[in-house]
Amino acid sequence: MSAKRPPRPKNLTSMKMLGKQLGAARRFAGYTQGALGDLVGLDEETIASVEQGRRSLKPDLAALLDDILQTKGMLGAGVANLPDVDQFPMWAEVYMEHERESIALSWYDNAVLPGLLQTEEYVRAVLRNRVPAYDGDEIETRTAARLERQKILHRKNAPTLSFVVWEAVLLMGLGGPEVRIGQLRHLREIAELPCVSLQFLLLSSPCHAGVDGPFILLETPDHQHLAYAESQRGSQWVADADEVSRLARKYAMLRTQALTTQDSTGLLDRLLGER
Repeated sequence: MSAKRPPRPKNLTSMKMLGKQLGAARRFAGYTQGALGDLVGLDEETIASVEQGRRSLKPDLAALLDDILQTKGMLGAGVANLPDVDQFPMWAEVYMEHERESIALSWYDNAVLPGLLQTEEYVRAVLRNRVPAYDGDEIETRTAARLERQKILHRKNAPTLSFVVWEAVLLMGLGGPEVRIGQLRHLREIAELPCVSLQFLLLSSPCHAGVDGPFILLETPDHQHLAYAESQRGSQWVADADEVSRLARKYAMLRTQALTTQDSTGLLDRLLGER
């Protein structure tokens, strides 16, 4: 990783700092979150999300709050000093928190299987192929963390989970034949879960809306829509509504280009029968 990095736009730290300032000003003015929400036409949960740094504070709302709370432009200045691009790198722990709490998740991948669908052996095979290599302890730690995330598949009131995966991923020999077959069997079991929609985009498909790479769409409990994109250079959260909308439209197109869920389970059955 380079020693010099560009400024991180609208990262969690700056959003949380601004949220704490809002919370302090609200309490000083004697308002509850619900009462303040009523004054600006928002519900209590939205005000709470802004104060916790989970939702960005928009300039027009900041100006209105400055007027109501008599904060002399403090909140507006805080918003103005955030970088212009509403897209920011976030640590893995933050992503996992959003993932764990999500009510809906849509995941497209074309390099490896989504982490929520990987067997333990497949996880290890993926981690062993990292360059530069992880040491043994790091592989064990990361394997355990990835498997822990998979509890979301079986939690009470499980989220709606949709996965679209490029067929090439199913044909990879990552980890060897036994790992691949075990992973295909695991996918076949997951495909039966009522909360899961699993689809594969064929190599032979003449259309492919996901050529720019993998991404994840998330809906939070307070109905905030976020996206997460990965590349060779790192990962980025996307909170800007226009950017999230573009990725959502890509995902919708991918679902129409991929096999149906029924045909996708049929593909798994054929691959398992060919071993």
